[in-house]
Amino acid sequence: MIIGLLVGAAALGGGFVFTRGFVRRRLRYVDAIQKPAAPWIAGAVATAVALPITALPVITLGTAIAFGVGVAGGVASGRKEPGLLPPS
Repeated sequence: MIIGLLVGAAALGGGFVFTRGFVRRRLRYVDAIQKPAAPWIAGAVATAVALPITALPVITLGTAIAFGVGVAGGVASGRKEPGLLPPS
């Protein structure tokens, strides 16, 4: 139980940090990232990608959802950095 919780926390934090950095570095001039639905779409896609990995014993559905939430938060946080293009 504790190991699963730690794996879920690592998925949440890792998804957030990696995605925020990626959005800040690579997607700063992409207009689509400024749309309000971008974090929701990124989180849903990340959860869908992580779902097949839930077949492993330690990784659960909660871990996949935590990863999706982390990715969505990373997108939302990364696009708010000063110096980015204003929303169109």
